[in-house]
Amino acid sequence: MIHGSASLRAELSFRGQQRAAAIAWPHELTLGTVPSVIFSRGERGGHGNFHPASFRNLCANPQWARRLTKAHTGYRRALPRADWRWRELDSSNSSDALLMNIFCYTRRLRNRTLCSLLGIDCGLAPEFGYRPRIPLRNGKTDRTEIDMRLGELLVEAKLTESGFQSAPPRLVERYRDFEQTFDRAELPKACAISEGEIEENGNDAQRSGQEAVQNYQLIRGILAAHASGGSFCLMCDARRPDLIEHWYATVRAVRDCSLRCRLQLITWQELTFALPNALQTFLQKKYGIEAA
Repeated sequence: MIHGSASLRAELSFRGQQRAAAIAWPHELTLGTVPSVIFSRGERGGHGNFHPASFRNLCANPQWARRLTKAHTGYRRALPRADWRWRELDSSNSSDALLMNIFCYTRRLRNRTLCSLLGIDCGLAPEFGYRPRIPLRNGKTDRTEIDMRLGELLVEAKLTESGFQSAPPRLVERYRDFEQTFDRAELPKACAISEGEIEENGNDAQRSGQEAVQNYQLIRGILAAHASGGSFCLMCDARRPDLIEHWYATVRAVRDCSLRCRLQLITWQELTFALPNALQTFLQKKYGIEAA
């Protein structure tokens, strides 16, 4: 059994290199002890990081295709040896690419088993990179991006990410419904913020000596579901018990029972059980994800 982000990154690196060699696909490796495989588009169409059907549908939908230009946050720190400016969806470790491989396989979600698992109506079209506009105390809204929306369901996708970010208390306190939604004393705390999180959130918590609040991305997603009256789902790998533990630690701090009933965790393995056989085979070979 694999535990943690480092081990999963190592497996995906190995599988990505195997796939690139098997299909003779143009690719590069990032720098580092455990390199990520960076796939390019093929000269005759297609993309080494995607199932052919998923990529065709992705490119045919202008809103979906815009995600192909999304910059990767680690580009400057892990520059590949190729000339192209690689993007988030080019990386073998991309949770966005995994999400779109699954939900772009058909142009609308008509799989009744999958829709039942997600608790949504059939026939919905996914919206990727959705901004829910979570209300702030000052009357404005934030610019948080949720990975996917399906009707009233908001989805956060994770694969090899180390966690859900930590943030200074001031950032969670700026949300209008934070105190109403969460028991602050029950939320997990962290003594330090990682370098990447300091770049995004500032270092106010360290300067003031306050403990940072863990699982900032989950808090924002839950607040978005509260504000919209919809649901929020975390999709992550069953090989990541650390992320699963963070999820339940955050959900335990939610005050409202009715809101807790609209929060769900689904692993990629559970999701795969409801997918077509061809897509199941692709996910098993590329990601090591087998139906639960």
